[in-house]
This record gives sequence, structure tokens and C-alpha cells, in this order.
Amino acid sequence: MSRGVWTVCLCTACILLLAGCSGWQSALNPKGPAASELAWLIWFFAALCTVVWLLVMAVLIVPLARRPAPVGDPLLLDAAAERSKMRIVVAALAATALILVGLTLLSYLANRTLAAIGSDAALTIRVTGHQWWWEVRYENDQPNRILTTANEIHIPAGEPVRLIVTSTDVIHSFWVPNLSGKLDLIPGHENVLDLKADKPGVYRGQCAEFCGAQHANMSTFIVAEPRPIFDAWLNDQLRPALAPASSEAKAGHDLFLKRPCVMCHKIGGTIAGGTVAPDLTHIASRRTLAAGTLAMSRGNLAAWIADPQGIKPGAHMPVVGLNGDELNAIVAYLEGLK
Repeated sequence: MSRGVWTVCLCTACILLLAGCSGWQSALNPKGPAASELAWLIWFFAALCTVVWLLVMAVLIVPLARRPAPVGDPLLLDAAAERSKMRIVVAALAATALILVGLTLLSYLANRTLAAIGSDAALTIRVTGHQWWWEVRYENDQPNRILTTANEIHIPAGEPVRLIVTSTDVIHSFWVPNLSGKLDLIPGHENVLDLKADKPGVYRGQCAEFCGAQHANMSTFIVAEPRPIFDAWLNDQLRPALAPASSEAKAGHDLFLKRPCVMCHKIGGTIAGGTVAPDLTHIASRRTLAAGTLAMSRGNLAAWIADPQGIKPGAHMPVVGLNGDELNAIVAYLEGLK
């Protein structure tokens, strides 16, 4: 293969690698103070380690490239040369110790910066990991202002937010790379993650700890909005579910309440009060279904209800036997829950 072809291949590979450093799920494309602190730390560590590696390679290659001097008696030691080698070894050990201490100190200072982000957070959100979805609960001193939703987290842009994270089954890991680092969700234990989005936007997150068959399909979305828009969203979400607007949706409402759906799901304003599956009170207002597995649409909603195991094998949602008319009726009802 010619040198030109090798050059093109190398440049293409570099471009593809660098493409992974941007986007809505990249730790190197920070959109908040926590992610910025971590990104700076990553780049500094990478640059310093690169310099150290280059120096080590230089120290290794230069002696190998030199022509060896004539050797007299191989058992005769050169005292001056031995002292020189010892000085080099001692200097290398001292430099290694200084580098390690320096990197440790930088990590400590970065952790202090991260801990200070949520010191004045006005909003606390409890995030609970399930196999394989996220329960999101907005805490409030007034019980009627407590909101429970799923998989999609709305926050006010430019304001610190405190997340209290835990799990009900196995260890999960909450990670929204553009906004913060990873934090484990451990059954029976609460961890705290503080974050802030500098600007409005939608930031994708992912469970970063293998948690079972559908680990890869356990996504979340943080939607950062200006405070007035966030307040309006929160007030809308606190309202009970809308009444069915059509005869088909009314039939779907009645059918939903007669089927096993009510044993797992909750819909505010109805007798459906299940707590082991996502709250569906405003399901149609979300961007995705099944924790980011499908985009929200009538067709995907019907497909998910008809065959959840075909879409997300191992999910805890069972197949409920419905004929075509029943399926269309329930979909008509759910797509009106905005």
C-alpha cells in the first residue's frame, strides 16, 4: 500500500475518533460546570501522560540508537557512569512522585469544585433506578406539589439542581456526560449528584453500570429550560390526567382500568394507582418510550403495548392480550395524556 493511501487512512481514522468527542452524549463536550471541570481534568491528565510517555520512549530509544562504545574489561565498573545512572534513576523516581502527588491534588480540588455546585440548589429530585427505567420524583415541602414521572428529567437552565439517587434492585449508574460525571445508584443507599446546565437544551444520559439484559436500553434525557418554561411544565405535570376527548379514547380509558395495567401503572385522577412501573399520567408529553428505546409516536406506542418483549426482551412489562380495536382504543387514550 502506498504512503499516500496510508496517510488518507490515518487521517480518516483520526477524524472518526475525534467525532466521538462532540455531540449530546460526550464528556468532552461540556455544557455545565461539573462537566467542564471533569473535561479540563481529562485533557490535563491525557496531555501530561502523553508527555511522560514521549519522554520514556525517548530515554529508551536514544541509548538503543547509539553505537556502543568499545568495551575493555566487561567486569570493570565505571564509577562516574554508575553515579550518572543513579542520578537519572533518582530524578525519575522524584519526578514520578511529584506527578502522582500533583495529579492527586488536582483530583481533590476538582472534587471540591463539584461538591460546591449544589450547595445552594433550590430544586431536589429523587432518581430511582429500576430494571430498566428511571423513576423521577420532584421533592417539595408541600405534598400536593410532589411530582413523580419517569425517564425524562426537566430542570431550570442556569440553576444548580440536586439529584438524590438510589436503586430498588441492582446497582445502576447515572451518567449524563454533557452535564456531570457518573454516580452509582445502590440499593438501600442514597448518593447525591449536583449538576447545572449552563444553557437550555436536551442532554442524553445512560446507565453506565451493567444492570442486566436491557442495560443498553436504559437511557434518560435531561431537558434544561428557562425558569418560566420549567415552572409551566411543572404545573402542567401536577394536574390530573386529561379526560378522554373522543369516544375511542373513552373506550380506551374504560378498558385500561379493567385490565392488569392498573396493577403496575398510575394515572393521576383515576383509580390506576400502581407504583412498580412508570407513571403514565402525562406519558404523551415525553419524548420517548421505554427509557429511550422508542421515539414517542402513536405507532410506537401501539407496538410497545402489543409486544413489549419483542421490543425490549426481559422487560418487566407483560404482554396483555388485546384485539385490534382494544389496542387502538387504549393507544387513543394514552396519546391524549399530555
